[in-house]
Amino acid sequence: MTSSDIRQKFFVFFKKKGHQIVPSSPLIPLDTTVLFTTAGMQQFVSYLSGEKDILQDFNQRHLVSCQKCFRSVDIEKVGDNTHHTFFEMLGNWSIGEDSKKGYFKKGAIKYALEFLTNTLGLDKNRFWITIFKGEKGIPKDKEALEIWKQNNIPEQRIKEFGIEDNLWGPVGETGVCGPCSEIHYDRGIDYGCKDKNCGPNCLKCERFVELWNLVFMEYSKEKTGEYKPLSQRNIDTGAGLERLALVLQNKPSAYETDLFLPIIQEMEKMSPRPYISNLKPYRIIADHLRGAVFLIKEAVLPNNIERGYVLRRILRRSIRYAKVLELPLNWYVCLVKKIAEIYPEIENKEENIITIIQNEEEKFRKTLEKGLKQFEKIASQGNISGKQLFHLYDTYGFPLELTEELIQERGLKLKIDKKGFEKAFLEHQKISRAGVKKKFGGLGIEQVENQEKRMKMTKLHTATHLLHQALRQVLGFHVRQMGSDINENRLRFDFSHSQKMSGQEIKKVQEIVNQKIKENLQVKKQEMEYEKAVEQGALAFFKEKYPQKVTVYSILDSSGKIFSKEICAGPHIEQTSELGCFEILKQESSGAGIRRIKAILK
Repeated sequence: MTSSDIRQKFFVFFKKKGHQIVPSSPLIPLDTTVLFTTAGMQQFVSYLSGEKDILQDFNQRHLVSCQKCFRSVDIEKVGDNTHHTFFEMLGNWSIGEDSKKGYFKKGAIKYALEFLTNTLGLDKNRFWITIFKGEKGIPKDKEALEIWKQNNIPEQRIKEFGIEDNLWGPVGETGVCGPCSEIHYDRGIDYGCKDKNCGPNCLKCERFVELWNLVFMEYSKEKTGEYKPLSQRNIDTGAGLERLALVLQNKPSAYETDLFLPIIQEMEKMSPRPYISNLKPYRIIADHLRGAVFLIKEAVLPNNIERGYVLRRILRRSIRYAKVLELPLNWYVCLVKKIAEIYPEIENKEENIITIIQNEEEKFRKTLEKGLKQFEKIASQGNISGKQLFHLYDTYGFPLELTEELIQERGLKLKIDKKGFEKAFLEHQKISRAGVKKKFGGLGIEQVENQEKRMKMTKLHTATHLLHQALRQVLGFHVRQMGSDINENRLRFDFSHSQKMSGQEIKKVQEIVNQKIKENLQVKKQEMEYEKAVEQGALAFFKEKYPQKVTVYSILDSSGKIFSKEICAGPHIEQTSELGCFEILKQESSGAGIRRIKAILK
């Protein structure tokens, strides 16, 4: 059964059970406390907590989705049989419904068993179940135990675990959570165990695959660590597509399923080293490149902070292992195209993705060989200081984790000074910020005393909002503001886009901006909570941390329809007709995957 078949069967099954199909939310979540969407429930958090009524935005309380997820916590473990960065989570929900009216535990268990056995054809006699044993004021889940037994699961195949294994959530430090029941499948083949306390029927052995996690969401974890009952109860389930595929396709790991194997086979055509004797490098490249493709698709670019740092880390890890496999120049081109064959939503975006990977590969390849030699030299001298770690990072582009991985691979018993690295990194940032301030004079509109100059800059500031939205309309919604600089004579606007704009694209952008100026749109200012602003669609692409309360500027037509909406400190003019005529003077590159436009108002 193909992975596409599994997805489709899941949707058909739950649609017949009265669930509304909900599309996957972006990998970049609205919740600013987390970097990525790591679970299917993240787009529903405000409904699961009872903060928002599910019926206001959806037709019903029963939903089903296949959510694309990205987890960066176990990057260094990728390459074994079980860990991935990018993955898909099938899930079904019953939200905010009284358990007597909704399907709660009884219905969730019934549906899971019915789908796995009747639809997918799995052997029920191979199922092992876990339940919550009770800890920290939350009682043992006796109800779930009885329901599993009623569904003919023998009690000897039902095991109890505590908070670490069988209390799911929250995604962050606080929030909705609850006891869960997991369905494990016994493949009957011993793949080894990582648990030192392994015994008979140890569910942590790799012969057992966790197929499905049914979360009975009844609690909220508070800042104090206390678990308080929610005002409502919800069902939140998750079934890993990759794991279902490996069981149904009878493979030793997900890397041999149709989600990964075509990528690996494409690599084998290029490498003199076979997959069977080089599992780790093949798997790392297949996983990391798949994850990188989807991050870049959502306009994440390689850099040295937050999401961009994670992307850079997985790309550079892939580049290093491509060297191990002796892959040829531009090895990633055919792999990205193969990923697009597996995931149709990538089609027509390959060229942009390839260009960004190419820029990063060229940047790192130039220093990789020298960096490896420098690492060997430093490592031969003993422990590695913070300054040496930063030198590898700043001069040769080695993320800290790459240096750690090199030490482990070589079996070296070296101490590394992480605190010293952090100190050197922060000092570097401080110097860099001072340099930028000196270069641009720390110039802001609020510092300009001349009223005429101040007004010119205010107009150009508003023009950047029109330009930003026009670029997104013409080039695509991957466009994100990466920086801007304004003086009384011109605006300079940096944005994410990997290719040089054509003359026709520049002309179209300029026409849209001037049309909006001609329409005399209103510029509206609002103060609101940051979360509410983002929820309402306000763009917030800068890397700095926003305050809890922000200013939002919306540019609206006479009917109130929004053309542009951004979080911005201002100031702005009140009507677009005040701007005059907008003209783009030039475009140029401003770094890997970043373009720059310079423009004026006449």
